[in-house]
Amino acid sequence: MIAVAHLSAAHFAQEVAIALGEGGEEVRFLTTLTPDGGDLAAAVLRLSGDSNRRRLDPLLKNKTLTYPWRELVRLIDGKLSRDEIRRDRIFHWALDGFDAWAAKQMKPPVRMVYGYETQCLKTFTAARERGIRTVLDLPSPEHDYVENLLSAEYRKFPELLTPAKKYFRSLQRERTARRHREFELADMVVANSSFTAKTWEASGLDGSKIRVVTLGGPPPEPRGLDGGTKGNGPLRLVWAGTFSVRKGAHYLLEAWRGWSPGKAAVLDVFGSVALPDSLMKDLPENVVLHGPVARQRVLDEFVRGDLLVFPTLCDGFGLVVPEAMSRGLPVLTTNQAGASDLVENRVNGLIVEAGSAERLVEALQWAASNREALGAMRVAALETAERNQWKDYGVRLRAALGRLA
Repeated sequence: MIAVAHLSAAHFAQEVAIALGEGGEEVRFLTTLTPDGGDLAAAVLRLSGDSNRRRLDPLLKNKTLTYPWRELVRLIDGKLSRDEIRRDRIFHWALDGFDAWAAKQMKPPVRMVYGYETQCLKTFTAARERGIRTVLDLPSPEHDYVENLLSAEYRKFPELLTPAKKYFRSLQRERTARRHREFELADMVVANSSFTAKTWEASGLDGSKIRVVTLGGPPPEPRGLDGGTKGNGPLRLVWAGTFSVRKGAHYLLEAWRGWSPGKAAVLDVFGSVALPDSLMKDLPENVVLHGPVARQRVLDEFVRGDLLVFPTLCDGFGLVVPEAMSRGLPVLTTNQAGASDLVENRVNGLIVEAGSAERLVEALQWAASNREALGAMRVAALETAERNQWKDYGVRLRAALGRLA
């Protein structure tokens, strides 16, 4: 049996378990909280309104074990408190509990465990003691790489350095050490992009362990070909996900104000805002904040949009990219996004230098001046999505793990 362990039953972790099961392996999925069970924790989750993103794939409903209560406390506290430091402490309390519980599951018939960065130190330690093979999944660039990059942003924009950010920086060494120890305990490491792999190898860790397995996306939706505004009305730009420093939101706002498109363009932001209030003051009328919305709503907005804007400073992959392309939406992203492996400049999207409002302005102006060419990119975006579905990810993952298994 192969155990796949993930704190929040994330979709990409479920895809790992499904891929291994389709390869003929007996699989056990270990997580904290899902709405699919008959227990009290599942019932509370269903009532909370947070159940959709944790729903299990039908293939895994009879293959899942849960450790729900600490995670449920974390979710409830997150609704009651906006204190970032408190939320971080409770998150790591929930994470440590899950890791300790998963470690207890490392016994026959488990012969291999597939765990995720920051979540599997105790699990891997127990597995190695019992002769169980260990595979570490890296969804993010190396921790010091990310934190040092963000520190540079705080020096340039001091208003971004909140008390919570200072607290996180004080824990950088400790949290980096934990991640590196997990890496050392892994028999094999799976990175979601060549960018992610390079940042971990550059930290001095053993790069020969790493296999790059590009993530997948949903099946292409044919109606995406007829999507977009077709040059009628303002250019429609879509943001999906947390509007934050790491995602480059502050550079996008700087570029937007510098470009000042007026009625020629609109930016629709779907996701929570994590920028300081000082940067969100006096937003232009053509920047519309919709807040977090359901995943299906986002996919529908991709059909209606002209261009996804994803100017991340640092992202291991960025699942929003293949999701947008599955709806025929071209993508504007940076050379610091792992998913830029999927983007061909001015073929199915645009790639710009990360951390540059000037380069963003140039790209946005090109999109506004080349509406017909932008619309034609929808064909290439759908073709890219066709080649990179989750079923293709499963094939690549099984090939990478085959020798170790």
